[in-house]
Amino acid sequence: MFGVVRPCRHVLCGGLFEDWLAHLCGLCLTLRREHGQAARLVTNYDGLLVSVLVEAQRPEVSPRRKAGPCALRGLRGARVVSARSEGARLAAAASLLLAAGRVRDHVADGDGVYARRLVAAAAGRLADRWDGAGARTGAAVGFDAGVLREAVARQPVLEAAGGAGLLELTEPTETAVAAVFAHTAVLAGREGNAGALAEAGRFFGRIAHLVDAVEDLPDDLASGAYNPLVATGTHVGEARRLCEEAHHGLRLALADVRMEDRRLARALLDREVRRSIDRVFNAYPPGGHVPQGPYPPQG
Repeated sequence: MFGVVRPCRHVLCGGLFEDWLAHLCGLCLTLRREHGQAARLVTNYDGLLVSVLVEAQRPEVSPRRKAGPCALRGLRGARVVSARSEGARLAAAASLLLAAGRVRDHVADGDGVYARRLVAAAAGRLADRWDGAGARTGAAVGFDAGVLREAVARQPVLEAAGGAGLLELTEPTETAVAAVFAHTAVLAGREGNAGALAEAGRFFGRIAHLVDAVEDLPDDLASGAYNPLVATGTHVGEARRLCEEAHHGLRLALADVRMEDRRLARALLDREVRRSIDRVFNAYPPGGHVPQGPYPPQG
């Protein structure tokens, strides 16, 4: 997944920051426990949303435990989500599978250091390990890794073919996130939530893909790397409109999800997503065009 949800202590009030940190540290420690220290590299802010959604629907299935001091917590201990939690394990599986796909995408595009043969070969082996690890952990919680693999594999094919519209390019991400979000309902024993969560996942995936594209735009233009806004000739203002509509749809979908404690899920998927959209797009003037880059407008 991407980096849309990046809260800090002064934004998450009350005990919500500690709850968020419990899920972040729980994801990191679950990756270490099941796949070794190197797997902790795929820990990301958006991945922990999976663990948050499971707990929001049924808190008792996400036990906490005491963790020792960590440098990233200022050498303090903390109460974290246990690696026994199926939500944390699903978050770990999704993070590994999606990270493997992104590394392979960078290798295929020859981005930056990935253009070097030895780096590309090492990155490819690492991606294979992460992919296998994610599939094993996903299977342990009943999740079919094939859904994510197929979606991730379809992304570079769409980009290479040319002629796709912007929402066609975001579709693989939407499909992948929808599948993971829907499976949180299965783990929580709330199967009736699966449809609404899949819809929420599709909207969140769209936002994540577009926010990532806008954040990467200056670097992509400078390096000549692929960027979906440049490839489709999409205005930054149009990308913002699509994000605004997706955020509205995300809020409506979440309102249909039965949760026992929705405070953290709402803070992250509503307020923090809203803040991220504003943060990224406010750097551009309203209605601004994407500068001409290495990929001509298509369609």
